[in-house]
Amino acid sequence: MPRHSLVIGGILLGLTLTTSAQTPPPDAMTVARSLVVTLKLGDQYKALLPAILFRIKPLVTQERAELESDYDLIVTKAGDLYTPYYNEMREQAAAVYAANFTLDELFQMDAFFRQPAGQKLIEKWSAMSLQTAQIGQDVGRKASEDLRQRLTEALRQKGHRL
Repeated sequence: MPRHSLVIGGILLGLTLTTSAQTPPPDAMTVARSLVVTLKLGDQYKALLPAILFRIKPLVTQERAELESDYDLIVTKAGDLYTPYYNEMREQAAAVYAANFTLDELFQMDAFFRQPAGQKLIEKWSAMSLQTAQIGQDVGRKASEDLRQRLTEALRQKGHRL
């Protein structure tokens, strides 16, 4: 779940920053909404609900056992309470896509992601993003260590004491 939180957090940050721009044209929004469905962003947003409910449980129940059992029963119906937020996230995600891509580009992306290769990319995107981010961190750390050693040695050769 933590990786989904990172991905969704990034998306939500992007939504917050981007949606303050101009309202996209209606036809772009229509295609962008389709793209959001194709990309299965709704599934990612729905996956947030259990984490949200888990996170707020101690606050709502005040960690009292008699409240916790009733809380667990009540949250089975919490999906209905989450629906407006879920819809808002999807709509704002569509606005981000519509604001950043032309109508033709939106059509092209929607068509691509409906194909088997696009569906495979959607399926593997989260794990691949984490893997490539880890590669960047690992290589960056190695480069930093190597550069520090080389630059320190170069400064020593110039007569500096480090």
